[in-house]
Amino acid sequence: MSTLIVTAFLTLDGVMQAPGGPGEDVDAGFEHGGWQVPYVEEEFLRLMTETFEHTADHLLLGRRTYDIFAAHWPRVTDPDDPIAVKLNAMPKYVASRTRESLEWHNSHLLRGEAAESVARLKEQLDGVIMTQGSSDLIHTLQRHDLVDEYRLLVNPVVLGTGKRLFAEGAAPAAWKLTASRATGAGVQYCVYERAGQPTYGSFQLDEQG
Repeated sequence: MSTLIVTAFLTLDGVMQAPGGPGEDVDAGFEHGGWQVPYVEEEFLRLMTETFEHTADHLLLGRRTYDIFAAHWPRVTDPDDPIAVKLNAMPKYVASRTRESLEWHNSHLLRGEAAESVARLKEQLDGVIMTQGSSDLIHTLQRHDLVDEYRLLVNPVVLGTGKRLFAEGAAPAAWKLTASRATGAGVQYCVYERAGQPTYGSFQLDEQG
């Protein structure tokens, strides 16, 4: 049985769309692509290296994110680039209804309904399955309560529009903060693990005479 982790780059208002560049995702006229780039510095890159190199055994991607990754990482052949070495070698699983084949080394196509395929994958694999980007896939995983942990990199910027990490229909769940740190550029790295179902209450205010 594996653990499924969502790693996401976020704005303060929860947008995860197109952090890396202007042409990454222009759905509905999104004009803020590349919003994370000003916050990427040495400490942030160390964080990402740790995340990929030491804490992921399998990569789970939607078709669009896979296409972005597959167009870049196979061309990075520097043996001293730990992220490239890890991504190019590790098993990659792709949820897609349109793809018939995958060219990136060690890539596997998940056929059928994404939620059912990922649930079976969690049963079959050991270690950590990590997904990144792939907002439609992540929303499907949330609706079917398949996410075990979030690793969020929250950037100090508000866009006011765009695809958000949590959409309507996500399964209610409580989470606990298990680790956090901040980079010099103000990016907050937070790890959240499952903590059961939400509990509710109310604030009782004393009546004033």
